[in-house]
Amino acid sequence: MQIGRKAANFAFNPDPDMTQKSVADILVETLAAAGVKRIYGVVGDSLNGMLEALRTQKEIEWIGVRHEETAAFAAGAQAHLTGELAVCAGSCGPGNMHLINGLYDCHRSRVPVLAIAAQIPSNEIGSGYFQETHPDQLFRDCSHYCELVSQPAQMPRVLEIAIQAAVSKSGVSVVAIPGDIALKKTTYRKPSASLRQVHPVLCPCEAEIKELADLLNQSGKITILGGAGCAGSHDELMELAGRLKAPIVCALRGREHIQYDNPYDAGLTGLIGFSSGYHAIKEAETLLMLGTDFPYTQFYPEKATIIQIDRRGENLGRRTRLDLGLIGDIKATLRALLPRLTGQQDDEHLKRFTGDYATVRTQMNDLAVGHPGRTPIHPQYVAKTVDELAGDDAIFSCDVGTPTIWAARYLTMNGKRRLIGSFNHGSMANALPQAIGAQTEFPKRQVITFSGDGGLSMLLGDLLSLRQHKLPVKIVVFNNGALGFVELEMKAAGILAGGTDLVNPNFAELAKSVGLLGLRVEDPADLQPAVVEAFRHDGPALLDVVVNRTELAMPPTIHLEQAVGFNLWALKAVLNGKGDEVLDLAVTNLLR
Repeated sequence: MQIGRKAANFAFNPDPDMTQKSVADILVETLAAAGVKRIYGVVGDSLNGMLEALRTQKEIEWIGVRHEETAAFAAGAQAHLTGELAVCAGSCGPGNMHLINGLYDCHRSRVPVLAIAAQIPSNEIGSGYFQETHPDQLFRDCSHYCELVSQPAQMPRVLEIAIQAAVSKSGVSVVAIPGDIALKKTTYRKPSASLRQVHPVLCPCEAEIKELADLLNQSGKITILGGAGCAGSHDELMELAGRLKAPIVCALRGREHIQYDNPYDAGLTGLIGFSSGYHAIKEAETLLMLGTDFPYTQFYPEKATIIQIDRRGENLGRRTRLDLGLIGDIKATLRALLPRLTGQQDDEHLKRFTGDYATVRTQMNDLAVGHPGRTPIHPQYVAKTVDELAGDDAIFSCDVGTPTIWAARYLTMNGKRRLIGSFNHGSMANALPQAIGAQTEFPKRQVITFSGDGGLSMLLGDLLSLRQHKLPVKIVVFNNGALGFVELEMKAAGILAGGTDLVNPNFAELAKSVGLLGLRVEDPADLQPAVVEAFRHDGPALLDVVVNRTELAMPPTIHLEQAVGFNLWALKAVLNGKGDEVLDLAVTNLLR
């Protein structure tokens, strides 16, 4: 027993003759070795040690924002666009708790983010001290790794484990550090060489590839459903679709990787998709799912043979029953598969749904019109105008709700543009913070938001961050005076909208008051000149566009309960003296 005690004591009492550094210095040096360029956050006294360590070096920049949630979303956007580790930080208690919503988004979007959660003084933990929380417990549900550094000797090992978990599992890690521990010294060692992102290739075995090929060679009408896991696999995916004569339907996060230069495109499916994509899946004899965890079970076929390929084995079969599930990278798996395919001759299924999508696309473009003097402006016209005037390598971020609908339907992906949003977590107020992270990482590229009036106002204070850091983000506000998508959901359920009204300021004037270019557009005739002026402005700009509140964003198919619900809403509206809402809805959507 004495030997065991001595061994344990030795582990926590380093040789005093060895080099000593503060925990904060080791933290910063380890992050720099991992390639971290900046940390997003809000300062607080429990972060003093780290901030002082940052001040004395030149590799990592502190990006101060006005709300910690913004910091987490900004880090997530940077990680999404680069694939590399991004970092955010919050002071003890409420400071790091504000990170949690953005971190949930990062974790569900599977992007590598490390959060530094400062903690109260270590000797006060458990005493109900001022601002006491337990971040090592609070963040467990939105992280792969979440630990408290309770003594200096745990560094840098805990931090390196956290970094490795974030980059290898593509998700969030959280390290909680009491402010006093950050200031203490411990034995220094050079950071590990294993902190950088690695890219191992994962492919099913030969027998599994043969089984996959045999199944596809025997199949009739094949439809491909592709998601974000198809990134980097465009050439292989196009060759596969050509061999199989298969239309390709996109999940939303797959758009930027799949829809450009794609003659097999059948559009999106899901709640914001198209009828062509919906029916291409529903009427397929075989559905091939590639790199997607598309969550809406009602959009899967009932009787088709279903095959799923994903790098993450835990995704297989959790949305729909499978006939074959394989673990592998899409690019490597398709390269192994293609030589084994005999190919299809019958292209009727492909022609039908690519043709349907072309028709739907024309119909959607016909809705994106603006006639001088006819107000309010159709949001489709705003989205299409921005799309046509934006740069070829623009980065777009979109708020949830109707801005996501217009981004999904009208932004053209070309292989160079990027599109980010809160597509899995579905949080409000993501577009502006994500634009901050995107513009900070890519200062020379055009960064544009599709912001809802509700989303923008939720984290409105970070307009000030654009001015402070000289970030030339272009904010396009779809100002309809309501939580529009929620209102549509209520109407579809037969509920009279309540609590969705927004009493908004003139966002353009508000933007001017904090040093941004602010432009307000109420007439379609003024839209294009205003977009051009905003895009040409050398600095941040906000375009406040008053758009139609009653614009219908129809799903790809209408279920009986939705039709009944909508009719019920119309009846209730008339009986409650709101017949003008029904009339506005009809006039707006039937008379273009």
